Amino acid sequence: MPQPTLHVATFADLDARALHDLLRLRIDVFVVEQACPYPELDGRDPEPGTRHLWLASDGAPVAYLRILADPNNVARIGRVVVAAKARRAGHAGRLMDEALRLVGNQPCVLEAQSHLADFYGRFGFTRTGPEYVEDGIPHVPMRRDG
Repeated sequence: MPQPTLHVATFADLDARALHDLLRLRIDVFVVEQACPYPELDGRDPEPGTRHLWLASDGAPVAYLRILADPNNVARIGRVVVAAKARRAGHAGRLMDEALRLVGNQPCVLEAQSHLADFYGRFGFTRTGPEYVEDGIPHVPMRRDG
């Protein structure tokens, strides 16, 4: 299987098909697979500072994340997702590497599902607060200072 192709786009640069496919991947995993009904469309995708990163194989997204521009020049990584059929192939790590390259020395935060805290720790993120439960899933706040 060839290496999936990396894509980076603002919301304005996404065509309707790409947007549909990215949202479907997010909903398939976060809402359906994790049995977690929550408002996936939170209004932040179209913000001018948001960047969407994904890996596509045969035109279909297999992994995705977004970078948000939070106040005080802080980047926020979120919606990190890999399709079930594409897991354990290093796709999330590849996206994290690219996201952090784009973020540069800017401080960066994320809300990790607790079982993934060590994964994010490999990229320099450290816990910044206690574990909490969101939508029935334990999370931990994390930060990386450029």
